[in-house]
Amino acid sequence: MTVKDPENGAENVSVVLIGVGGASCSGKTTLAKHLNRILPDSVIIHQDPQELVPIHPIHGVQDWDAAPGAISWQRLNDTLREIKQTGRMPPDHRSHDHLNEQKEIAIDDVLKERLVADLKKAQQSVLTKTGAKTIFGILDGFLLYWNEDVISQLDVRIMLRVPEKVLKQRRHERHGYHTAVQSDPEGSLWRDPPGYWEDIVWPAYVDAHKDLFVDGDVENGQLSGEKVENLVLLDTLQLSMSDAVDKSCKVIQDYVLNKAA
Repeated sequence: MTVKDPENGAENVSVVLIGVGGASCSGKTTLAKHLNRILPDSVIIHQDPQELVPIHPIHGVQDWDAAPGAISWQRLNDTLREIKQTGRMPPDHRSHDHLNEQKEIAIDDVLKERLVADLKKAQQSVLTKTGAKTIFGILDGFLLYWNEDVISQLDVRIMLRVPEKVLKQRRHERHGYHTAVQSDPEGSLWRDPPGYWEDIVWPAYVDAHKDLFVDGDVENGQLSGEKVENLVLLDTLQLSMSDAVDKSCKVIQDYVLNKAA
């Protein structure tokens, strides 16, 4: 979709939405931040949890992970549509991601400089051919590929995959998560109660993503291609972060140039 430039109303803008998904602790936020630093005119968008997070019917604790109730799907879809239609972030969109503990994983400086130059060149090529300035929205979330309306709005679809035992170790090493419900502007610190990963987080992840893989094998299976077309799967234990960023940028660059061709 092409819209008027939100800054001056004169130049046309083409919005490209990029999904960066994966399980909790898979490295998706780290990848999203690297893409944000590389892509010209880009912004990170975060999934919004429900205002009232459901209580798990068996374990009796807040369930932040089951797909049907964990995310405010209507609000997320409305946000994505607004970004596509206006080329700007809704003023009420907030995130507490900056409060959360993040392990910085650097990428090669020479690679970063090349990717920045390549993406700016692609952006300029599209501007020359179509008169539209390309801007990027990077949607970072652990349930991007469950809701079909969200999937349909993503132009580039990237997913990180990490073995369950590694994810579990990373999750247990974290001190907690700052929540991001709209009614909690300061962001409360959530700490997993005992057994939360085993009983809630991992089973919910498998349930939400099994349709993406042959035989429902989320850890080792091949993509089925049925629910999500053109999904780029990055098995990141087999890749450095530099490799993951490089592969992601290549996919984004190809999409931008092919769209303008």
